[in-house]
Amino acid sequence: MQLSVRAMEATDIALMVDYFLNASEAFLKVMGADKSKLPNRSDWIALLEQDIEKPHAEKDFFYMIWEVDGQAIGHNNINKITYGKEASMHLHVWQPLKRQKGLGLQFLRLSIPHFFKEFELEYLLCEPYALNIAPNKTLRKLGFEFIKSYETKPGWINFYQAVNQYKLTKAQLKYL
Repeated sequence: MQLSVRAMEATDIALMVDYFLNASEAFLKVMGADKSKLPNRSDWIALLEQDIEKPHAEKDFFYMIWEVDGQAIGHNNINKITYGKEASMHLHVWQPLKRQKGLGLQFLRLSIPHFFKEFELEYLLCEPYALNIAPNKTLRKLGFEFIKSYETKPGWINFYQAVNQYKLTKAQLKYL
C-alpha cells in the first residue's frame, strides 16, 4: 500500500465538499459538525475555487489530499492561517473502510511538514471535538502537546462544543 500526500487541486474540491454534504447527521455530529450549517454545494465549491488561486500569504484555507495507491481517501487542511506564525488543522478520512487503521497518523506525518514549510509556521493548533476519540488519540501519538479543554464553536460548520486544544511547534516537528 503506497501512501502519498499532495496539495489539493481544483478537481479535488468537489470530492471534499461531497464528503461533508453526503455524510449522515450522526457521522457529522461525532466530528462536531452540524449538517444545517453546511453551505450549499455550489457556494462551497466557489469559495474554495477562489481561495485555491490566492498566494499562500493570502489564503484562508489550504488542503492536502491523502492518497492510497493514487486514490484520494481523505484530506487534512489548515485554516485560521496567520502566515509566518500559526494555523489551525483539521483531518478527515473520507472512506469508512479506511478509518481506524492508523492511516491518519501516517498521513499526518507526511502532510504536517508541508504546512510548516509552505506557510512558514511557528506552530500548528488542532482543536478536535472532545468526544471524537480518533483525532484526540492521533494527535497525542504524534507528539502534539495538550494545552486545554474548553467550550467554543470552533468553526462555521460546527455546533457549540467542548474541544481539546493541542499544539505542535516548529521545534517539535522534527519528532514526527
